[in-house]
Amino acid sequence: MSAIDDKPKIVYLTAGAGGMFCGSCMHDNALSRSLQKTGWDIQLIPTYTPIRTDEQDASVDQVFFGGINVFLQQKIPFFRWIPASLDRFLDNPKLIRRVTAKAMDTDARTLGKLAVSMLKGAHGNQRKEVLRICKWLSMTQPRLMIFSNILIGGCIEEIKKQLGLPVVVTLQGDDVFLDSLQDPFRTQALARIEQIGKHVDAFIVHSEFYRDYISEYLKLDPSKFHVTPLGLELDDFHAFRELPTIESDEDLTIGYLARLAPEKGLHHLVDAFIEVKKDPKFDSLKLRIAGWLGPQNTEYAETQFAKLKDAGLDSHYEYLGSIERVQKLDFLRSLDMFSVPTEFLEPKALYALEALAAGVPVIAPDHGAFPELSRSTNGMRLFAARDVQSLKKAIESLSLDAELRLELGQRGQGRVFEDRNATVMARRTGEVLVRVLEKSSASVSPSVL
Repeated sequence: MSAIDDKPKIVYLTAGAGGMFCGSCMHDNALSRSLQKTGWDIQLIPTYTPIRTDEQDASVDQVFFGGINVFLQQKIPFFRWIPASLDRFLDNPKLIRRVTAKAMDTDARTLGKLAVSMLKGAHGNQRKEVLRICKWLSMTQPRLMIFSNILIGGCIEEIKKQLGLPVVVTLQGDDVFLDSLQDPFRTQALARIEQIGKHVDAFIVHSEFYRDYISEYLKLDPSKFHVTPLGLELDDFHAFRELPTIESDEDLTIGYLARLAPEKGLHHLVDAFIEVKKDPKFDSLKLRIAGWLGPQNTEYAETQFAKLKDAGLDSHYEYLGSIERVQKLDFLRSLDMFSVPTEFLEPKALYALEALAAGVPVIAPDHGAFPELSRSTNGMRLFAARDVQSLKKAIESLSLDAELRLELGQRGQGRVFEDRNATVMARRTGEVLVRVLEKSSASVSPSVL
């Protein structure tokens, strides 16, 4: 490999999520922008669909493994052989945006077949797409590739075979998708991932918990894992750092900002809120909910709203829908407490970091990455996971203690600004990339660190 000057070229593949704000997309976008600022030459390339982020989009206006094309190649063999001109039409970002503007409910059996086929890489129904990206990489000539998750990594083996590029994969919740698959597809997907993992040079995760959990879950070599901090771009959070005052315990608001989905645990928060509101002391407590609602979860969300209505709490909660950046900042500014009481084992908790950056104390379950985040930020209160009564007590306790809310908010905010900013994230990630490049006999200038 020839010598590298100041800017090692990297191709970063991220997985778009249609019209949804996606935490992984936002992380990939923020990391890409921050790595660029520290000297890395990065191209952020969407797969499936263009990404949607509430910050400046750093991705290129090009899509590999376009969602429309990938689906048609899976369902109709004819599309595996169509000419490049028709491929370009189907992979046009504007067309994909229009078609995927709203998330689509997909049959689990079809989804499983497609996932396994994608993981088969050059031996799957999307072979043409694998060869396309290999050809493009041979012309682009990056020194390293980053994959946003292992589920888009079916092409790694062919990339290694043709180009020998070092590969880094970030794991950000791949297990949640895999657990949703029916067998035999889940078993087949896990077997393929185990094989693909042998060709990966390094895995990046954002918590020690997830390093231990996912390496065992996917049967991957633990020695390849690196823990780097999740970080935020904080430019527009500085206004929250004005010295706050202790608020009274009246007219308090607890907020939820995440997808409205069972795995995110909105039902736990709704149930706990209803229990809290039975006590007249908390008559003025409000619940504000925001986040993406896909059609597959409409019935679930309506059930939660119906429970609130049946409890006589129509005027005590509001749902704001999916919100943009400015709206999100206003939303966080309106809160006294924040909670997303997940069912699943959260690997990173970007939304909790955002709440803490705004000086809002977080109530979180005592599983997944939350205990680590609580220890490192000192801005959280943990409750027994999936225990509504424990969540209820945590809400009541924090509602009645204005000094503690202020203390947790200030401590958490300070630690996020100091240790969880995007610059720290980029620096720590860059250190991993340098080690991978050095191990693959690349020469990297210290100026990128």
